[in-house]
This record gives sequence, structure tokens and C-alpha cells, in this order.
Amino acid sequence: MLNSPRNPSELRNVFGQNLRRLSKSHNSISDLSRKLGINRTQFNRYLSGESFPRPDVLDRICRFFGVDARILLEPVDQIVTGGQILTGPILADFLGSSHENLRESDFPSGFYRFARRSFVDTTRFVVGLVYVFRKNGFAYVRGYEAKEALRQQHLPCDPRAREFRGSISRQGEGIALLISGRNGATGSYNFLSRSAAMQDRFWTGYVTRSVRESVTETRITRMVYEHLGTETAEILHTARTAGLLPEDRLMPFHRRLLRPDLPFQ
Repeated sequence: MLNSPRNPSELRNVFGQNLRRLSKSHNSISDLSRKLGINRTQFNRYLSGESFPRPDVLDRICRFFGVDARILLEPVDQIVTGGQILTGPILADFLGSSHENLRESDFPSGFYRFARRSFVDTTRFVVGLVYVFRKNGFAYVRGYEAKEALRQQHLPCDPRAREFRGSISRQGEGIALLISGRNGATGSYNFLSRSAAMQDRFWTGYVTRSVRESVTETRITRMVYEHLGTETAEILHTARTAGLLPEDRLMPFHRRLLRPDLPFQ
């Protein structure tokens, strides 16, 4: 036998409670309603349980939060979110808020030139180019592994195999980048903070790679990111010269920040 149907008021209250729960990880209701394309006054009516959204607006809300229409009927904590792992109900208060609304002033969008010591040939340095962009309130990074580094490991060197992507979040006093190759074939964790010398352009820190424990291989090294923004000449120059380079071919300020003569601590 079917349970007694809920009246419209009860359904509005369930939806309002769920929407309030989903909205908690956003710093501003005004900003959230703007991203959803919903009038702030109307959004407040949804939150208070005074009103239901139209079907097309409900679909927009569900897609944004990665849930489904069960938010009209069930507590959101019982709904498995569609791919929204970090911002879903289990991690929203822990990892979710650090990934949302990363300000441009914290880590600007655009191209970055990076440099670090190579993991596969510690006598040389990897210099490369990554692109930082934002979508739906989240910041992402995209780039390609150096061909020569992959050849040394007898790995494919086509663009699809070389591509990596990752998410960017605030952590402590810096920025964290969680990066992976396609299908999780490779992985790394980068932590960066603004360089005291040139705060508006350089970030320094370290990178760790996800490999098995070994007493003979390096798994962590210093890293520097230089924001190029949309400086076409510098971007093209970096793209042409990227790869595995000897120390004497590092840019002087990169070499200074990397301190290759000092052990990493």
C-alpha cells in the first residue's frame, strides 16, 4: 500500500531544507543565485519553503548541485550526488568549501610557466606551461607532460597520453593543485604560496608524485609557478622551449626560487 501523499506545504518545506543544506558551502546567497540565473528574492522564497521552482528551474538547480529531483521528497544527505564528490553532503564542509569561489586575487586565471627538478633525471629541470581556468565557481588546471620525460619512462607521447588536468583549492596559507593524468595513470599534489619577492607574479612551493615508496627515487621537489596571464609572446616562447632543460637554461629568477643547490626540506 502506498504511503499517504504529502501535501504541497510539506513538499515545499523538504525542498527548502534541502536547498538550504546545499547552499551552505557557498559564501554568498547573492552570488549563488546569480550563478543559477535565479532572482535573489525568488531564490529566498525557495529557501524558506514558500515556493516551488518551475520544472526548467528545478532542472538547473539539480544540474548545478549534482543531485536529482528527489530533493523535492528526500533529505539531501540521503541522495547520492551525481559526480559532485567534493561538494556533496559528505565532504562539503571539509573539502568542498576550499574548492569553491577561489578568488582571482588568490590565484588568477590564465597561463603559467612552471619549473621544477625532474623526477626521472635529477640533473635536469622540467619547464612547462599550464592553463588555469574557472567554470561554475571552480578553478581547474590543464597542461601536458614533457615528451622527453615520458620517453625516458617508455610511455606514450601522443597529446592524449601527455595531457593532465586537476582541481585547485585554498589550503592553509596557499593554493593546492590535485592533478592527474588521464584515467588516473599519473598523479601529483602541488602546494604553492605567493613569493615574497614578487607577490603578484610568482608562486613557490613543492610537488609530490604518486609513486610507490623507494629509497632511491625522488618523490618531492621544489616548484615555481610564474603567471603569464595572456602575454602572447611569453606564452609562445614557453611553449616552444618547454621540456627537460639543464640548470643553466633555467630563467634566472626561477633558478633563484628553486634553490637547486640546497636540499629540499
